[in-house]
Amino acid sequence: MNPTSPLAVLLALAQIYIVMSLLGAASRRWSGAKRNAAWAALLFFETLILIAYVGSFSYRFKLDSAGSFRPLLGAISLVYLAISAGILALYLVLRPIRKHLDSPTDPARRRALDLAGSALLCSPIAAISYGSLIQRTDFEVKEIDVPMPGLSADLDGLRILQISDIHLSPFLSEKELARMIDATLGLHPHVAFITGDLISSRGDPLDACIRQLARVKADAGVFGCLGNHEFYAGVMRETPVMAARFGMRFLRSQTAPLRFGNSVLNVAGIDYQPSYRNKRYLRGAPGLAMPGAFNLLLSHNPDVFPLAVRQGYDLVLAGHTHGGQVNIEIFGESVNPARFYTPYVYGLYCQDRSVQYVTRGIGTIGVPVRLGAPPEVALLRLRKT
Repeated sequence: MNPTSPLAVLLALAQIYIVMSLLGAASRRWSGAKRNAAWAALLFFETLILIAYVGSFSYRFKLDSAGSFRPLLGAISLVYLAISAGILALYLVLRPIRKHLDSPTDPARRRALDLAGSALLCSPIAAISYGSLIQRTDFEVKEIDVPMPGLSADLDGLRILQISDIHLSPFLSEKELARMIDATLGLHPHVAFITGDLISSRGDPLDACIRQLARVKADAGVFGCLGNHEFYAGVMRETPVMAARFGMRFLRSQTAPLRFGNSVLNVAGIDYQPSYRNKRYLRGAPGLAMPGAFNLLLSHNPDVFPLAVRQGYDLVLAGHTHGGQVNIEIFGESVNPARFYTPYVYGLYCQDRSVQYVTRGIGTIGVPVRLGAPPEVALLRLRKT
């Protein structure tokens, strides 16, 4: 989570409201030394939360977190902030209802209302616990037919495996990743792609991640591109070198033309395109699209899609968003943090005759929780329309 994002601002405002309310309550209940001690304890706790929260961005600043508790403390702080903000929101919704019902009423009805209110206030804790302990590792293989206008007969039915956003780290073990890789072994894809973020931070086990990815089998090989966390962790050079030892090729403004029958699948890969440089998207990839071929672009950031369409790409494979990671359906609309950053959160997107697929990926970042956005690998089948 970007510390300047709207969601981070909302969490900060919620925390300020909570702190001010608790300081006020302490002042009304105590005075003198007791009040000062309560204030000091509260401010000390909030300082610890702030320090741990800042530590959660160590992956952005390339701080060495190997052998430390920084990722764990950062995750704990983010979970606390999310839970406290959720409880505060429910409290503010329920408070006027409780005031309305404070008039004399049946004691049994009051107890039932109190119980229902307590259950609602506990719901954020239950939801985050479910997302952390169960859905975070509830892996699935998502099979999708991708309609492609004018697709050649030789590419019709081509099976593409996409793996993304692994984030092998303290919150995703090698054993859990191996279980996900095991699920792909019977899929028999024609070609496989890895669209970035193998690890989260400096010191995470890149070698173990690549060793597991080397178990992926595809007829035409395994190719990849780099995500933002390869840059944060400082492994943008090591990743392609280590992968090449296992026969995997990471494309850095490079192409790999693959022939299927009389048709060419031209695979182009680019490094992560930072959102703050959106006016320079794809400038490092001039001339990668091949005339007469089916052009496929590997880009960790899905926001390049409109420009990729103009540059002649038929299909773009991306990740980065984790499908929002925490996704809530309200009146048929998806509400998740990724909506603050991009219109391309999850699934298939079409523009003109081009298509993009954005996968939810496997791992997590920040809060080790998935809720309404279970981890996935995608098996795409190209279909002529």
